Amino acid sequence: MQRIANLLAIQDGKVLLLQKPRRGWFVAPGGKMEIGESIYEAAIREFEEETNTTPKNVHLKGIYTMLIKRGDEVVDEWMLYTFIAHGIEGTPFEETREGKLGWYTIEDLREIPMAEGDRTNLLFAALNKGMQYGTFEYTEQFELISETIQTSIEQ
Repeated sequence: MQRIANLLAIQDGKVLLLQKPRRGWFVAPGGKMEIGESIYEAAIREFEEETNTTPKNVHLKGIYTMLIKRGDEVVDEWMLYTFIAHGIEGTPFEETREGKLGWYTIEDLREIPMAEGDRTNLLFAALNKGMQYGTFEYTEQFELISETIQTSIEQ
């Protein structure tokens, strides 16, 4: 099972997103965890590598199981850990081999092209307190089959 950590930076009411060249979909910067790395370390390392900036005030916002299915058969599974940061230090790259970086309004998350599970978890991360947990099932073409979501807020 692959483990992925991503990080959504929020600054001045906007979010920093990476537009991937393959599908043109937008994502929060992130990537695969390395052996022995914590989810926190992975999120920060991947964010710094992909953006050329340092995230500030980093917090975990969601933990998700992602399933890729062919009919009823699960052909791939990974865990996604979504973090947020309130602010960054430095100037982001404009473009890298990973894609184009840009600032977008939080409301843009509702409309821009992205995996529907990403839309669910990034909107939650940007707009809500607490934690979100969930399972997303996709076809091999990344069409959303189903999502199951739970949330918790510490009192």
